[in-house]
Amino acid sequence: MKVGFIGTGSMGSILIEAFIHSGAFNPEQIIAGNRTINKVERLAETYPGLKVARSNREVVTESDLVFLCVKPSEFKTVIDEIKKDVLSSQMFVSITSPVLLRHLEGLLPAKISKIIPSITNYVLSGATLCIHGNRMQPEDKEWIENVLTHISTPIRVSEHYTRISSDLSSCGPAFLAYFIQSFIEAAVVETGISIEEATLLASEMTLGTGRLLTTGGFSPAQLQKRVSVPGGITAEGLRIMENELAGMFQHVIHATHAKFEADLEKAEHQFTLKQ
Repeated sequence: MKVGFIGTGSMGSILIEAFIHSGAFNPEQIIAGNRTINKVERLAETYPGLKVARSNREVVTESDLVFLCVKPSEFKTVIDEIKKDVLSSQMFVSITSPVLLRHLEGLLPAKISKIIPSITNYVLSGATLCIHGNRMQPEDKEWIENVLTHISTPIRVSEHYTRISSDLSSCGPAFLAYFIQSFIEAAVVETGISIEEATLLASEMTLGTGRLLTTGGFSPAQLQKRVSVPGGITAEGLRIMENELAGMFQHVIHATHAKFEADLEKAEHQFTLKQ
């Protein structure tokens, strides 16, 4: 099995490193290409055996499985470059949410899936959203999801719910980190606790909370109820947050969906232009 990566930016490199660290693939199984070749060369230095491709076509012709890790604006150019080299026996996996499965299936003869990874995959945790194309057989879906279990929990979602699913699993770490950062900064300003100590406490709390919400079997509502005593300190803090944060997450979702719709319209325009 030879695995190719077209694009080694932030998420492409995270996937490569996570797959290697987890043992899903050895460096010798991976060939990667990027517009800025130095990025791939640095990966090859870190993981001896990883092959640096000098073109996207080289990635395709030498791979059984290809991950497309490019920006929406670059996608059509890449597809036009490689489409004559693509075989029906190959499997292509896109990580670019505004590019729809029908766009790819209309131009490539390969088996197509789309996944939405998360930065949490870097520590072999979190979810990977999986959306499979019409050519993917049950055994193909099972195989690619088994690969993803090395770095995450694969979860099948409808393409219709790509954006909100991504908000929760992929954007969520940044949103949660902002909340934690704000909590830490307020603690430092209001009490004088050192930022190092506050960060350690908040980080360990976040790790433990995540375990309670997964392996611990708590729902978010149950966890709040378990920690909060009526009339107590936690209850008072929750009351403030209920008042101050009311409607905030709806605004966040409206903003992310508006940006996604704009990106989707641009992608649609690219893929509907006459060849």
